[in-house]
Amino acid sequence: MGHSHSRTSSAGLDLGHAPNTPAIHRKRSSAFSALTLGCASAPYAVSLPSYGDYPPREDRSSFSDRDEKRSFDPPPLYAISTTPDIIEDAAADRAYKAFLKEFPQYQLTWMLDVLRRSDFSRLDRSGETYVDYMGASIYPESLIRVCHGFLLRNLLGNTHSVSNTSRLSAACANEARQTVLSFFRAPPGYTVVFTANASGALKLVGESFPFGPGSAYVLGADSHNSVHGIRKFAHDRGAEVCYIDATEVGGFDVAHAKDVLARHRPRGKDAPASLFAMTGQSNISNSKNPLSMIEFAAAQGYCTLLDAAALAPTSVISLTETPVDAMAVSFYKMFGFPTGVGALVVKEAFLERLQRPWFAGGTVDVVQAPGKIVTMSAELHERFEDGTINFLSLAPITDGLRFLSAYLPFLPLRLSSLTRHLITSLSDLRHDREGTPVVQILSRQPTKVVKTVGEQSDTGSVVALLFLSPSGQMLPNSFIEHAASRQNISLRTGCMCNPGGAAALLGLRDAMAALPCDATLRAFEQHMDRELGVVRISLGLASDYRDVWRIVQFARLLANTDARTALWDEWLGDRTGVAL
Repeated sequence: MGHSHSRTSSAGLDLGHAPNTPAIHRKRSSAFSALTLGCASAPYAVSLPSYGDYPPREDRSSFSDRDEKRSFDPPPLYAISTTPDIIEDAAADRAYKAFLKEFPQYQLTWMLDVLRRSDFSRLDRSGETYVDYMGASIYPESLIRVCHGFLLRNLLGNTHSVSNTSRLSAACANEARQTVLSFFRAPPGYTVVFTANASGALKLVGESFPFGPGSAYVLGADSHNSVHGIRKFAHDRGAEVCYIDATEVGGFDVAHAKDVLARHRPRGKDAPASLFAMTGQSNISNSKNPLSMIEFAAAQGYCTLLDAAALAPTSVISLTETPVDAMAVSFYKMFGFPTGVGALVVKEAFLERLQRPWFAGGTVDVVQAPGKIVTMSAELHERFEDGTINFLSLAPITDGLRFLSAYLPFLPLRLSSLTRHLITSLSDLRHDREGTPVVQILSRQPTKVVKTVGEQSDTGSVVALLFLSPSGQMLPNSFIEHAASRQNISLRTGCMCNPGGAAALLGLRDAMAALPCDATLRAFEQHMDRELGVVRISLGLASDYRDVWRIVQFARLLANTDARTALWDEWLGDRTGVAL
């Protein structure tokens, strides 16, 4: 009477919940399985179920058309050279050889050069230099082909039914949940709630958490707006909101964070629930906060929430080692496709404590109408998935995570080498006539030298910077965006939806504290007499040396007086430039 379909108690026909639904398995290519799981480092691969764990059905009398072989059909490894196509000109060739001499371990990531050719060749065909992986990852071509083929061959229906098409959708959803749990090495007791994105997952926690007088919401200043937004729910219910200050290069000081948590911890086991939300990796400052803080906060009596949207695409996360109560991710940031699907990976015990402010189709079992009686769904995750889930996009989640699992162990080594080289190269540049610096690096710089596959880095692969004029003044970010687009470079400027991190990097914390209640960005910029924000360059899954080389060449172009002046005049002639 409340759910989207009726249930029956007859044996074998109770299809209301996925666990009782007969298994409908999707066959996969053994060739792809060998490629993706075989090349991953052993400690990482063991956490993921092999494709062999999903045997084909014995009964092929139904769903036969929907049980077709699915394959990424990668090119055979022996057919692909392992020497990167770096030689754009003699200068680039010399620079690449010097880079390899400084970072010989980079050659251990040759598998990603193969990937660049097989799945991201359109980057080089288009001539675009993509360095906005914090905004969105680039989707691999093989993932699109596989998903396109699966949808063309099959019929999928709304999961809130018991039809054949609905059962296939439910099977895809269940498989995606299990793959998410396996990818993040979740122990028993976790489940997955599918959302529109990481922001949607964070909002679910914020709107449902039992804040009240005497409880606290503790968060870092260097956090995404979706983490800051939870403070509104806390304020409205009488909870105290406590910030952990950001350092000058983002993130937080561990001793300071522990002090804030200790001062505002719940007093006694009967105290109102308090929540600690931590950003795993800043999307602007490049800082990684230590995951050990989750364990510390839990020991202090806090419920814990991890924003892993920026951390998950290039770092291994083990919920067995870091048993956070809830974690938010967006899949398009991890492997580019599909957009519109994120997840809250969450302990079932934590979900039981949350109090939803409303109910919707799919979340309930019985609704009295008219009346006040509501019985929520017996399945915990269903209580938090409002309406129909994005069932057409869940099969790609399974395939995308399996794809990423093969290459994730290589990413910290590759991206750390590229990031360190990029920072050094940009910092060394000088204006051609005045000899002054071309850029100012603001973000946290890596200190750890990653030397082996599977080793984790101490920062992300983000470089936040300002471009400077010969006199040392900041060049407008809008000018940099204009100049970059003319050079076919996709980067991002602004505050990245992270005002606390941006204020820390730009030295604007006092100005931020003095903002009037009716502040607007335009008024703030007029008060500061300049554009606010940074230029962000972020590397990711498909990045290689050529991308870094082209960014350095772009900066060198801006160091040349004649070239910079020509671009400046062009920008001033643009409608955006005139308006500014």
